[in-house]
Amino acid sequence: MAIVILPAILFAQKPQPVKLVASPGQHQVDVLIGGKLFTRFLYPDTLEKPVLFPLYAANGTAVTRGFPLDPRPGEPTDHPHHMGLWFNFENLNGLDFWNNSYAIPKEKKHLYGWIRTDKIIKVTSGGVGILVYHANWTNQQNHVILEETTRFEFSGDENQRVIDRVTTLKADTDAIFNDAKDGMLGLRLAHELQIPATEDQKFTDNKGNVTIVKAGTDNVANGNYITSAGKTGNDAWSSRGVWCKVYAKMGADSVSIAILDHPKNPNYPTFWHARGYGLFAANPLGEKIFTNGKSAKNLRLKKGESVTFRYRIIITSGAATISNARLNKMAAEFGRHWLEVGD
Repeated sequence: MAIVILPAILFAQKPQPVKLVASPGQHQVDVLIGGKLFTRFLYPDTLEKPVLFPLYAANGTAVTRGFPLDPRPGEPTDHPHHMGLWFNFENLNGLDFWNNSYAIPKEKKHLYGWIRTDKIIKVTSGGVGILVYHANWTNQQNHVILEETTRFEFSGDENQRVIDRVTTLKADTDAIFNDAKDGMLGLRLAHELQIPATEDQKFTDNKGNVTIVKAGTDNVANGNYITSAGKTGNDAWSSRGVWCKVYAKMGADSVSIAILDHPKNPNYPTFWHARGYGLFAANPLGEKIFTNGKSAKNLRLKKGESVTFRYRIIITSGAATISNARLNKMAAEFGRHWLEVGD
């Protein structure tokens, strides 16, 4: 039986209708809330993974970086594999799914994995928009390691946008997620949401090109992180928490993005791979590096076994961002519901 649960955040204001428009020939699904574009699900084989890109707050502000799909003047161009909102991992059966991008030289592509979407299962509009798809996690020879089935639920009101993501991974062969730093639910933030750099930053892309950002020269970044455990700024990185929020002033409004973990996820509460330069990720399987080697979390699936990950992403805009108390209530509400891809 289908279970449609409006996120508690929407009870304060009237929910806006959600419309999903599929364009199979272009390999994309547009998501409109209140008649305005919220995001697009992009799944062409030219991308190494499916992504939601871009993401907009309810006021129309883009909260994701444009590069590399739609670059904007003045924004950073490091890490070309950071696109919108995505889900993958750095080390699955020895293959790197996270860092794969157009920048990887052809002779090294065999070290990287692809996620190819082969079927859109469900597209439904209404008070809550629903998108369900199937994809395969493969090596370069198209041998399937995992089958992915993901369900998105999109909702929103005048000041909020909410995404519930439920992803089930089923092993087509014995699969091991070897504890690694880069994973799993990732989002690349718009420039304003970055933390102002207090020291020079050095970035090296997949081709070895080096970019240096001098401290004090970035007048756009004004973001900050806070977690449910009270960690702020760069201290959010490698810490654990039920939720993490990034927030900044963007134009005249305060804008925030919060990611909520689910109690049924592996290794709950998650570690936050939240970087000041604009990577915002939840990674429950990076314990070794986040604890300086004190412990590790490898996830093994035998052929036929599966694992499910559940996350909620909340984007707010207006005079003030969502409060910590409200996020605690939303996390508790989210945690009470057992979300499945087939609901």
